[in-house]
Amino acid sequence: MIKAVIFDLDGTLLNTLEDIHCVLNESLSEFGLAQVTLSQTKSYVGNGAARLIELAAGEKKDEIFDKLYSYYSERFAECGNEHTKLYDGEEQVLNALKKAGISLAIVTNKPQRAAENVYGKFLSEFGFCKVLGQTAERPLKPNPSSVLTIIEELNIKKEECIFVGDGEADVLTAKAAEIKCISVLWGFRTKKQLEAVGAEHFAEKYSEILSFIDK
Repeated sequence: MIKAVIFDLDGTLLNTLEDIHCVLNESLSEFGLAQVTLSQTKSYVGNGAARLIELAAGEKKDEIFDKLYSYYSERFAECGNEHTKLYDGEEQVLNALKKAGISLAIVTNKPQRAAENVYGKFLSEFGFCKVLGQTAERPLKPNPSSVLTIIEELNIKKEECIFVGDGEADVLTAKAAEIKCISVLWGFRTKKQLEAVGAEHFAEKYSEILSFIDK
């Protein structure tokens, strides 16, 4: 019986792509760098803000990274998330999990401050017990330490927890933590990309997550 579900944030719980794209291009423009397309932004996300900035800055990354990363981080933390939204069917599934007494948590490579802000605006009503994002002390996914910390704090077995995410890092994190991963197909990666890193279980719509709970 599943007692806890740990979710990724961007591309899994929230469609944040347009807001990431807007802040990224604003930041690039501030430093005279070329804009990126929405599809480029989509391909860059998932491995933390630092990697996003490296990829977007291209050949200029070495000379401008620190200033660009700092500017982007501040602007994104202050972002109003005007374009961010939940996915179809998500609210019903989160409420069903909550009603069933299943603990909910978030492990994301998004900077902690930005993760807390967007959680507070869109997800706090669902009562997630933990929101763990990027900090200087906390390693990014696919390092499993944040997931293992949550499992330990909830005092549950690994087989009683599943990870739900849309990216390669989520698959690899779950493998490293030795828990089942449900790879969602409404996010920022294709099924083929996820299968390439070993994804085995998929959900095409939110309601399908519930089918894994009693397994």
